[in-house]
Amino acid sequence: MVARPPLKLMISPMTLADIPAVHAIESTSFAAPWPSYAFRQELEGNRLARYIVARDGDRVVGYAGIWLMVDEAHITTFAVDPEYRRQGIGQAILRELLALSHRVGAGVATLEVRASNVAARRLYERYGFRPVGVRPRYYTDNGEDALIMTTSELTSRDMQERLHSLSAELDRRLAVATGRDTEAQTGNVAGASAKRDP
Repeated sequence: MVARPPLKLMISPMTLADIPAVHAIESTSFAAPWPSYAFRQELEGNRLARYIVARDGDRVVGYAGIWLMVDEAHITTFAVDPEYRRQGIGQAILRELLALSHRVGAGVATLEVRASNVAARRLYERYGFRPVGVRPRYYTDNGEDALIMTTSELTSRDMQERLHSLSAELDRRLAVATGRDTEAQTGNVAGASAKRDP
């Protein structure tokens, strides 16, 4: 087995130039992928949407988006390149989405996730999401139910303590993955969005 070089992780706003790479990840991650033009429409025309990408150097390795709906940030899409999973990139993206949600004025974050997607549900639960309902037959590819999950108030003491603890743990993990003693760089975020689970 060949050792992977250290990550050069950076999270930044998604741009139109990122769409081909994002769509490639989308296509390998979901049974019913969004067409690439949907991402373009979100970036150019949806004023409620924000998208971010995670890069390893110049390569897009993950992405996610939110819609700001009144005071709620709805996570609409989220995926990591299969070659880059289980390295903390999904956590780094989720951490940035929650920070972005707070910056744009959201009080809580919500999402839908396949009932069968145990790995994603565990990640979300770790970051303070809890099930609050079900959308029956939500997924068009197989009619599977979606769990609706939401956080408590993003500014609540409990949520802030949880995020602080998880952030410190993630920074240590990423320091090892990146070969550095400092946390992964995070850019200012303001992009656009879609509809999915990781």
